[in-house]
Amino acid sequence: MQKLFKYMGMYWKTVIIVFLVLIVQAYCDLSLPAYTSDIVNVGIQQGGINETVPKAVSSDEMEKILLFIPGKEERQEVLDAYGLDTGTYGKEAYILKDDIQKDTEEGQEKYDRLTELMSLPMMLVQGFTSGSDETKQIEEQLMSGIPQEVLPEGGDIFDILAMLPSKQMEAFGQEVESQMSEMPEMILEQAAISYVKTAYQDLGMDMDEIQINYLLETGAKMIGLAFLGMIASILVGLLASRVGAASGRDLRGRVFRKVVGFSSNEFDHFSTASLITRSTNDIQQIQMLMVMLLRMVLYAPILAVGGIYQVFKTNVSMSWIIALAVILIGLVILVLFTVAMPKFKVMQKLVDRLNLVTREILTGLSVIRAFSTEKHEEERFETANQDLTKTNLFVNRAMTFMMPVMMVIMNGVSVLIIWTGAHGVNDGQMQVGDMMAFIQYTMQIIMSFLMLCMISIMLPRAAVAAERVDEILTSETLIHDPKEPKQLPKETEGVLCFDHVSFRYPGADEDVLHDISFTAKPGETTAVIGSTGSGKSTLVNLIPRFYDVTEGSITLDGIDIRDILQYELREKLGYVPQKGVLFSGTIASNIMFGNPDGSDGEMQEAAEIAQAAEFIDTKPKKYTSSISQGGANVSGGQKQRLSIARAVAKHPDVFIFDDSFSALDYKTDVVLRRALKEKTENSTVLIVAQRISTILHAEQIIVLDDGEVAGIGTHQELLQNCEVYRQIAESQLSEKELSETGVYAGKGEMLHE
Repeated sequence: MQKLFKYMGMYWKTVIIVFLVLIVQAYCDLSLPAYTSDIVNVGIQQGGINETVPKAVSSDEMEKILLFIPGKEERQEVLDAYGLDTGTYGKEAYILKDDIQKDTEEGQEKYDRLTELMSLPMMLVQGFTSGSDETKQIEEQLMSGIPQEVLPEGGDIFDILAMLPSKQMEAFGQEVESQMSEMPEMILEQAAISYVKTAYQDLGMDMDEIQINYLLETGAKMIGLAFLGMIASILVGLLASRVGAASGRDLRGRVFRKVVGFSSNEFDHFSTASLITRSTNDIQQIQMLMVMLLRMVLYAPILAVGGIYQVFKTNVSMSWIIALAVILIGLVILVLFTVAMPKFKVMQKLVDRLNLVTREILTGLSVIRAFSTEKHEEERFETANQDLTKTNLFVNRAMTFMMPVMMVIMNGVSVLIIWTGAHGVNDGQMQVGDMMAFIQYTMQIIMSFLMLCMISIMLPRAAVAAERVDEILTSETLIHDPKEPKQLPKETEGVLCFDHVSFRYPGADEDVLHDISFTAKPGETTAVIGSTGSGKSTLVNLIPRFYDVTEGSITLDGIDIRDILQYELREKLGYVPQKGVLFSGTIASNIMFGNPDGSDGEMQEAAEIAQAAEFIDTKPKKYTSSISQGGANVSGGQKQRLSIARAVAKHPDVFIFDDSFSALDYKTDVVLRRALKEKTENSTVLIVAQRISTILHAEQIIVLDDGEVAGIGTHQELLQNCEVYRQIAESQLSEKELSETGVYAGKGEMLHE
């Protein structure tokens, strides 16, 4: 996870923007259930009336309310909050003052105070008017204590209460208040709203219009919030996709640049199949997860925290249901991580293995067919494929277990909320709309955890992938440019000197090369020959710094190559590897690979020197003929000649041929070396060869035997002085050929020419 966040941190500005947009989206999503609750509670059940204190009330109704407000000061406080109006409603009415209706802190305080003073009186007025059981009982008690002759004819309870002395009325009000003190606040609120509705009807207001206006206004707000949430969601998706695509692009670029800078030692540590998997599959996993992290993981806690806050605002008594759901979901996630996490680590290694087997089979298909081992290779591929499939199936089965469990938890929580909420509605503790909102908030909270669960499917694999990519990016490259590089002269001579050079591979116990010393001069050909495994290719690989020497030094024009920038050093070299490597493109692009700004004349000259012109001219498109990947559409000899032409076209100071003539026939070999001799008369030429015939005319031949120099000299000198070289010569040349080269070997006698 740390690596994933490190990669994401490269785009912290965009991440902050995404976070802010997600807050807007969460606000929209969390506001909708509250508006749904308002539509059910206020718009439908309350007829669009949401005031607990009437904005307008007739004088008659106000007198009734004042009857139940104990205390002269409290009654005056209520009257001071209203102003008298005689023309608006066709009857005398009290209108709530503007400063109390304003949405200010002071106005809200006054409004809350009015609600506190008027809620119970309004409920009593409504109760006495509608004849509820509770008010009938109070009315009977009150009537029984008053003589019948005192009661006015045709009078109602309000007329009777108006006759009571002020002290008796205050005592009556306090007694009623004490009886109603245990009544739920929700009932008082609903009774007050019901009275407000009655008061408005008394003034002749159109209640249908009030209800429709409220529903339209609230619905418009919901549509606006839904539209804003949609825009926020689209914007987050766009930004998350851009971050994911950019991170994939940048990671691939960083990995590629790192791999290009690898020495041969790093390539020995990371297999080609593994590098391909890490550059493609692993980075794709990281890229996909980054999108999901920004789109879902970042959103989930915002939604969960906001949902919990809204739940506590809606109804705290059922918050334990949320806690229960979260605990159950947490247990499911814990089990899944415990079971699946180890398998994800195994899975990436199995992907590496499958890529390795596939690559080996495809590249060696001709050999497989020649030896009729198709069946064995099919079984090997099937084994790797089955291992990956079994692991995938195990992980997928574990993860598919998550969805039904989550659905059981969600549905169970819904049932529990409805069951608990129904009791609350029945007891007057909450309204139906509140219960609906609670269900929606709970589902949002659970869905946020469900998002995290879905991410948990991808997270372990992506975390493993991030570790594998980081292994490449943080790997130490053994070959470094010097901190203070030395500059080669503009006109280099090309004198290459090995001074007591020894080399061993990292981690090896013995040297591959030991105490090698020689000097290769311009205008001369220096050849290296020896038995298989003697260290010939290793020796020439030290010159371009594919490896660095363990002891001693290699100098170019007297400057240690370790003190020269790798780019400058390799600009002076024309390297032809043992295995010809061509790139997809054209013949021209391959020849001019090291000199892209060269002319057509230089290209044709290089092709003629490398004896490649004859087969190029036979092609319809000549130099623009296409070369397929890896040079699969040319023969081995043609591939070698194009590789040699590529080195010649670069015009280097030092030519390095690592057994680059092995695929050429004798005639082509002779003609090529003659043409090459003319071209390289001012360059240093180093040839690694297996055939004596290739190096007969070299000015200096170095014989390697088990990593050490067995002899240095010309062909004639080595035949006389070097037993290892003589054995190689006798194994390759006939007695006639030996005699023609100046020496006859017969019966142990050496005859000089």
